[in-house]
Amino acid sequence: MVSGGKRRRAGLVVIISAVVVLAGGAALAYAWVTRTPAEVIPRASTATLERSLTPAQQLLADADDPLACAVSFVGDGAPQDPMLQHQDALYVGLPIPAQDGRVFAGWYATEADAAAMTVAARVNGADPVVCVDQQAALFAAWTTPEANAAADVQVSILMYHQFTTDPDGESGWLRGNYAYIGDFDAQMNHIASTDFYLPTWDELSAFIDGRLSLPARSVIITDDDADQTWFDLAVPVIDRYGLLSTSFMITADRQDPAPSKYVLRRSHTHDMHKAGDNGKGRMVNWTAEQIAADLNASADVLGVREVIAYPYGHYNDTAKQGVTMAGYEMARTIEPGYVEIGTDKLALPVVRIDYGMGLDALIKRIG
Repeated sequence: MVSGGKRRRAGLVVIISAVVVLAGGAALAYAWVTRTPAEVIPRASTATLERSLTPAQQLLADADDPLACAVSFVGDGAPQDPMLQHQDALYVGLPIPAQDGRVFAGWYATEADAAAMTVAARVNGADPVVCVDQQAALFAAWTTPEANAAADVQVSILMYHQFTTDPDGESGWLRGNYAYIGDFDAQMNHIASTDFYLPTWDELSAFIDGRLSLPARSVIITDDDADQTWFDLAVPVIDRYGLLSTSFMITADRQDPAPSKYVLRRSHTHDMHKAGDNGKGRMVNWTAEQIAADLNASADVLGVREVIAYPYGHYNDTAKQGVTMAGYEMARTIEPGYVEIGTDKLALPVVRIDYGMGLDALIKRIG
């Protein structure tokens, strides 16, 4: 039998316990209310708010550059990974995918343009990067080897030298090298306004191999020697029309940075634009090893090995060997003609533009 004293003590214990429990609960409740939002959210709920970045978003996060643009590729055979480009520049190094039994037909701004292979909407390294919210998508197009061969495309490589503001031209035995700047302006306006496509050199290489289809009206604009008149007179025209061009520089003579985002600097050799022992250029007098050493010096200045222009147009099998030894893939001559599928990459022909050749003469040669 429990005594009254024990019952009172037991009751007191119960009351005290209840008070403690209530106080503890109030304290927990207060602590819960006064926690920061991050502490309040249960761990499982926090995990649901964490969202992994897409590959394009991750590329932009790593770049940490407001001008960066993550370009994704869409379509059969397109690369899965996006590529980082910059909105203040032209596209650089766009992929040229390969598939057995098919020929790549380029990148396009929309899926519909890719299906129609709309030339004006085809995107390559001649085009400024265009982004929305730092992202862009390019759509792949393909054709067949049979259709590519049947198109019988001929690519024109235009070759300019010096420029003059005098409609009557310059005097002296080199006067033919000087294109009147008024003619040059009219020619560039024609190319810019009539949907010509301007291939990059890597595209030209893939075209020669039969791996890439190019539009029928494809042209590459080049200048030899990087004369001061190129910088002063021609480059402003190139800039105004936004046309990709190539300046073949003799790097022993000058090493100017590219004067425009539309101008590619490529090699006219380092110091081989001089006569050799027999009166012909050093390119056909030197050994393959000497040629390669000179071209390596030029590449060190320009930061690229891709294509050279033979000085004076002189070349032979030894010259070709030296070009290859130095890691270059292509070489441009002064021989007249057009680049086709299967053209010798170390003997690219040209369409030479001399003084007195106006717009009509250009149209007659390239359309």
